[in-house]
Amino acid sequence: MLSRVANNLCWMGRYLERAENTARLINVNSNLLLDLPRSISLGWEPIVDILSYRELFYSTHKEAVERNVINFMVADQKNHGSIISSLSAARENARTVREIIPRESWERINELYSYAKENCQKAQARRSRYGFLSEIIQSNQTITGILAGTMTHDEGYEFLRIGRNLERADMTTRIIDVRSASLLQDTETSQSAFENIQWMSVLKSLTAYQMYRREVRLRIRRPDVLKFLLLEDRFPRSLLHALRQVEHCLKTLPNHEEIIMQIRVVETQLLDANPQSLIQEKLHEFIDDMQLGLNTIFDKINQTYFFHT
Repeated sequence: MLSRVANNLCWMGRYLERAENTARLINVNSNLLLDLPRSISLGWEPIVDILSYRELFYSTHKEAVERNVINFMVADQKNHGSIISSLSAARENARTVREIIPRESWERINELYSYAKENCQKAQARRSRYGFLSEIIQSNQTITGILAGTMTHDEGYEFLRIGRNLERADMTTRIIDVRSASLLQDTETSQSAFENIQWMSVLKSLTAYQMYRREVRLRIRRPDVLKFLLLEDRFPRSLLHALRQVEHCLKTLPNHEEIIMQIRVVETQLLDANPQSLIQEKLHEFIDDMQLGLNTIFDKINQTYFFHT
């Protein structure tokens, strides 16, 4: 397989997953807005920080109010992490590998991009926001299902899965970091009375609430949620599961030894850290370490398969 094709498939998987998880991230905040009393003020600026776009955001906006942040995260094409930008990039990568992927998946990616572009204004109104974001999420899951069910599971499919799982791992840590970034005002009331609501929102943003309750029958607690979302190998959106999926994909490809060694370094850090017991400041540092590790893994994949000389 040509390195160009492998690169495009990997990035197609990443961009589709990025659009889906950006929609999930916005839902974390939006769901909290619906659940919390009006006396509790909920900030939107941490979402910009979570995705590391503070400088870009404030270059065009004066305030991180809800309308500005939603537009920046959904429709701003200058923001390469926005839903529209991610779907546009996924569509372009899919276009260049149309002969590799099933025709149905190409058509659905096209349809999803068109839907998002034509309806992105719905994200501004709280009444229509949930429907718009749900369509982004569900359409992405449909595309994933089409690819899994109709694409030959060869090297190209493995590169697509590598991209998807690396992006998923990165975004899962960022969504968890919503809580660490203190979406609510740092007051005694908000930290005690509404902590359960916050963590429930994090679980629901990853479609993890029902699976969490099957596994943990006690009330929702920070340590249990962290353990489930970071260390539960059987849950598809946990960090550990995503890392092991990337390793599994790489084992089918040549020259994988050095990359797998790096994955195991990150995995060992994850297992040894006991993240569910970390205090807030240490959790931030741990998530930073995980994201740096994920970047190193992707750099090695780039050097080995896409840009090697």
